[in-house]
Amino acid sequence: MKNFFSVLVGLILLLGGYFLGVSWSADTEDPNNNSAKVLAETKNAFADIDANDKVSTKTEKFDLKPNEKATIALFEEAAPSVVFITTSTFEKDYFTMDIAEIPKGSGSGFIWDANGHIVTNYHVIEGADRAIVTLADQSTWDAKLIGKAPDKDLAVLKIEAPADILSPLPVGISNNLQVGQTVLAIGNPFGLDQTLTTGIISALGREVNGSGGFPIKDAIQTDAAINPGNSGGPLLNSSGELIGVNTAIYSPSGAYAGIGFSIPVDAVRRVIPELITYGKIKRPTLGIEIAPNGILQRLRKRGILIVRVTPGGPADKAGLQSTLRDRQGNFILGDIILAINDKQVDNMNQLSAELGEYKTGDEIKVTLDRDDQIVEALIVLGQAH
Repeated sequence: MKNFFSVLVGLILLLGGYFLGVSWSADTEDPNNNSAKVLAETKNAFADIDANDKVSTKTEKFDLKPNEKATIALFEEAAPSVVFITTSTFEKDYFTMDIAEIPKGSGSGFIWDANGHIVTNYHVIEGADRAIVTLADQSTWDAKLIGKAPDKDLAVLKIEAPADILSPLPVGISNNLQVGQTVLAIGNPFGLDQTLTTGIISALGREVNGSGGFPIKDAIQTDAAINPGNSGGPLLNSSGELIGVNTAIYSPSGAYAGIGFSIPVDAVRRVIPELITYGKIKRPTLGIEIAPNGILQRLRKRGILIVRVTPGGPADKAGLQSTLRDRQGNFILGDIILAINDKQVDNMNQLSAELGEYKTGDEIKVTLDRDDQIVEALIVLGQAH
């Protein structure tokens, strides 16, 4: 009896295995079975591979347009000249007396020459105790402040890097720029290094407030995206030449809003050599002392009132007149400066900005209000001390 049940169980298992095998075979042959389809397609794919004997693992390059190729080539050429600047300050802990280095900010700059001079905005390094320059090859260098011009929002740093890894930018001119021409900005917005943005010149001859409220004259307006961190980076023309130093964005939030400004390169070319040589701008002077703006406003007059003419100075030699008092103590107004070379000036900042366009020894025309009469004088600018 025991043997009978053993044989019966074995027979049942054998028949079950047979029917399962038949069912599986039918499924693989069913054209509606998904697993069978996938398996068949995979086999066919590998069969095609064997037939062709190779598979291309490369994706074909998109056929770029000529202007795209030109932009790519320009970026590849100019990017090694652009640097990333990070600044920090040193603060003393009054409890432990330890000195801590506190990160302050970051910005952009570019290589001016093979001697390691780096040009950036003054506001990028303003108030910093230390500046680190990171080159395009990711090497980092301690930077020394060589010169600064706060009213021009320009500064020069120097790094002791070998000349063979320094790639100065070619310097163009800005007096022939035209509204509508293509421009490119390279910088490090929000700490994202080697960022390229493109656009056009939207306007020329703008006046914007720079560091400390000083006006920057003849600024270039562009719609190329300039964000925090782009400051100090170069604005390039379509030939890859420097035409401006990116300095400001016009936005209440501080983020890009379609309008950016750059210091024109013609001003940069005048300022940077003096910063490298003297550490500051050797300013020309008229040799005068002027009154606060409020005095003329109370008199309902415009212009800049001369309080005192320096004896033997440029203005004195040209015959300009100081403000005096008569015997009764009443003021006798001196000359009131209205314009420099026909450009209107109404306050000290505007006067400084206009004089900053010239150098010692240049002759300028000064338009004056003298006893309610308009007169003109030619003055040879002297050297400020």
